[in-house]
Amino acid sequence: MRLSPIGALLALSILILVTPLATHAQPAGKIPRLGYLMVRPGPTTYDAAFLQGLRELGWVEGQNMAIEYRWAADQMDRLPALAEELVRLRVDVIVAAATPGVQAAKHATSTIPIVMTGVADAVDAGLVQSLARPGENVTGLSFLDTELSAKRLELLKEALPTISRVALLRHVASTTAALRAVEAAGRSLGVQLQVHEVRGPADLEQAFSAMSQEHTEALNVQASPVLNAHRKTLIALAAQHRLPAVYQWREFVEEGGLMSYAASLPDLYHRAATYVDKILKGTKPGDLPVEQPTKFELVLNLKTAQALGITFPPDMLMLADEVIR
Repeated sequence: MRLSPIGALLALSILILVTPLATHAQPAGKIPRLGYLMVRPGPTTYDAAFLQGLRELGWVEGQNMAIEYRWAADQMDRLPALAEELVRLRVDVIVAAATPGVQAAKHATSTIPIVMTGVADAVDAGLVQSLARPGENVTGLSFLDTELSAKRLELLKEALPTISRVALLRHVASTTAALRAVEAAGRSLGVQLQVHEVRGPADLEQAFSAMSQEHTEALNVQASPVLNAHRKTLIALAAQHRLPAVYQWREFVEEGGLMSYAASLPDLYHRAATYVDKILKGTKPGDLPVEQPTKFELVLNLKTAQALGITFPPDMLMLADEVIR
């Protein structure tokens, strides 16, 4: 059967409209697969914040996105194998937390995009070339550990104005930039800083014994996944030695520590979803600047303060995001 000129034109128009759709259509059932590599056990409220961020951008696990969860349960030596497992699964993006987690992911792949949910110093750790232009396959969010380590010392001095000898407890793998910042803050505050480096939990009791011999008056615990994994031991030793201590994450204070100050982890995880969204829509990770935190949390524990005979200044209590009683 021959088509009329009008019929032929209509058929050609339909063919032109349909062909691009057929050419670019995704295979049936093909949805993005996300690798989720965490140092700690899970899940937590942080992960819920990340999933909420994805949902707000139209990504729903089990509907138009699959997520492969891998938890190291605070065992750092498991991270390389877990990262390699995600690479073998050919995930489209890897979301990784903390410097050891991101390092493991970057070592496992130079092609799969990696979104970090928060590292101490991405440049100092060699994860990105610069914050403005990360380059390669890693981008995400940093939590300003260098600046906040010094700020925590300032808050400790504000809570305890008479202290002059403060210990800095740090993991041997922690950034040197943060150490230099705390040392500079100590000089400006007139505080003698006593640095104690540990490799793991076996070194903690010896470090606290040394603090007692040095007549340490207070303690600043530097950010570290290793120290965070053993926070119960740290909190117990600080109480045993009657040392007022400032920590990074609020979990320390919720479990009996005196005070903490850090970037809001739920906010960082929530914002990490925007990186995943942009990368899945075609943006190269190396072109996405590393973002700094915009929301911070000061958490105080009044019960611990009372046990140590400490009274927080009224201004500090007013500024606190949460006061645990």
